[in-house]
Amino acid sequence: MAPIDGDKEGYWGKPTATLDWCEENYAVTPYIAEFWNTVSNLVFFTFPIITACFFVRDRVEKRFLLSCLGFLTVGVGSWCFHMTLRYEMQLLDELPMIWGSCLFLYCIFECHSKRDHHNKGLIALLLFVCAGVTGIYITFKNPYLFQAAYGTLVIVMIVRGFYLSCWKCVEYSKYLFIYAVATYASGFILWNIDNHFCPQIRSLRQSLPFPLAVFTQLHAWWHVLAAIGTHAHVILGCHYRQVVLGNKSTVWHSLGVLPFVKVDEVKTVKKHENGYHSNNVQFSDQNKNHYD
Repeated sequence: MAPIDGDKEGYWGKPTATLDWCEENYAVTPYIAEFWNTVSNLVFFTFPIITACFFVRDRVEKRFLLSCLGFLTVGVGSWCFHMTLRYEMQLLDELPMIWGSCLFLYCIFECHSKRDHHNKGLIALLLFVCAGVTGIYITFKNPYLFQAAYGTLVIVMIVRGFYLSCWKCVEYSKYLFIYAVATYASGFILWNIDNHFCPQIRSLRQSLPFPLAVFTQLHAWWHVLAAIGTHAHVILGCHYRQVVLGNKSTVWHSLGVLPFVKVDEVKTVKKHENGYHSNNVQFSDQNKNHYD
């Protein structure tokens, strides 16, 4: 999308990013290029920090803590990008979306592995994808390349999530999958409306009083809905993993809407001389690799 307000300057100077969104630049304060698109990223700070605290309390595997870190990094990058509209900050926004998505993919593709298992082959493949997309995007500086790569990763996550939630039929997994996809897709629709109908949206915004005009900031709403959908996806992966490991866990909702997972009881696995013993079930060395 070509810059709309490329001639407007504020504290951060003339925008150098390859994208400029429908929100009027420096309309609220000279220190923030896109005010509402910036502050809406607070949800990308709040959700992963709270979720990570719960994960630490429940001692879930570090892969899920890394997912929260990737989630948070996307929010930091998006905040900096919309605040400055500088090309360097645009990369800080977009590239963590690729790397964070690969973290999510690792979690949901490794949900059936043994406890504390690390799939080095999958890690190498995902690192290759991240490095390749990063190198190509920095070289050609075409936002459509990033959007194609990110869209592909999202589609893979949706397909894998559908497999886990619908074919495996774990309690709550289907609900969490539908919740994640519905909220993320709703935000994606608003993102496209904001892109393709910007003149009409700006005209409507100018005709509305504050605070009603804020509700026309559709890219900001995309941030909110995308954050909720991403959060639900992380919870889906963690909940499914607890089921596979045999841990007792429950899904609860904050404010009746936002899902979280609580690990009530961890299934301990102790190694003995002739195999693995867990909850009075003996696993020999011959079949321990099949333990999910």
